[in-house]
Amino acid sequence: MLHPDIGSTLDGLAAHVRVRSCQVMAAAGRFAPSPTGPLHLGNLRTALLAWCFARSRQAPFLVRVEDLDPQRSRPEHEAGQLADLAAVGIDWDAPPWRQSERRDRHREAFERLRAQGLVYRCWCTRAEVREAAQAPHAALDAYPGTCRRLSAGERAACERAGRAAAWRLDAGAVRASFEDALAGESSAVVDDFVVWRGEPDDPAGVPAYNLAVVVDDADVGVGEVVRGDDLLATTPRQVQLARLLGLEVPRHVHVPLVLDVEGRRLSKRAGAVTLAERLARGEAVEEVVGWLAASAGLAAPGTSLTAREVLAAFDPAQIDREPAILDPARRLAELEAGRGR
Repeated sequence: MLHPDIGSTLDGLAAHVRVRSCQVMAAAGRFAPSPTGPLHLGNLRTALLAWCFARSRQAPFLVRVEDLDPQRSRPEHEAGQLADLAAVGIDWDAPPWRQSERRDRHREAFERLRAQGLVYRCWCTRAEVREAAQAPHAALDAYPGTCRRLSAGERAACERAGRAAAWRLDAGAVRASFEDALAGESSAVVDDFVVWRGEPDDPAGVPAYNLAVVVDDADVGVGEVVRGDDLLATTPRQVQLARLLGLEVPRHVHVPLVLDVEGRRLSKRAGAVTLAERLARGEAVEEVVGWLAASAGLAAPGTSLTAREVLAAFDPAQIDREPAILDPARRLAELEAGRGR
């Protein structure tokens, strides 16, 4: 069910699903970009796949703006991202809403964890965490529980020193498993990850990504999360957190990324990687969408398609399990050759 504090921003969605069953509502899909810059073609491809997964089952599709980072989030990026999604033919069933407007719900979930004794304060700096993670026998990127083992005197010394604190989940080294629709069974030991940055009653304190995304997905009935497979390794954290909060764990689909010619994640250094840049170089929207579909194994190379045409032929079994490579210069040359220029 929809959580009541989401309010009028989801009135459109509530009206859309009012005649639907709870089972359909639970299968809602979503795309959740961070407004820290323009979307690149890898982002757009993930959005297109998430939209196709939801629409192919006649499930609601939502857009959430993940603006937890106030230093990097910009209204102009948010507006540009939404415009790009609409331009390629992706639609949604309620007005997009922002994570920053849901702080009370995030704090409520955090307080439930604190009341159960499942969190503790951590004063480690990022440098100290990195150093600990590089120690012999340390799990990659896993926090070793340094502050969980502090004595009362050591905690008091940290407080007197005025060191900035975060709150970590006392995960108890539990192993969390889940079944990914593409990657199969995935399992990992959950480390003591951060769930809140700063003090909960401090206006400057903010929920960490893992807490916010788990609460927000559950509150609006998201039952399917489609995202890049670079997040596969950290998903057990969210699975375990949802279970501790008594929330339903959504179905996960981790799709391969789009990489540059050197095998790195897409960025501005790769060249023309945004929709605006592709259009400025003479590529039509349908050609961009065709490339997105072809790069995922859902269309023949060189095909021009609309998002609706991709949806009409959508078959999850055809999704390529390997990352796609984008070479902007080669792509432009192929287009020009195909047009006989």
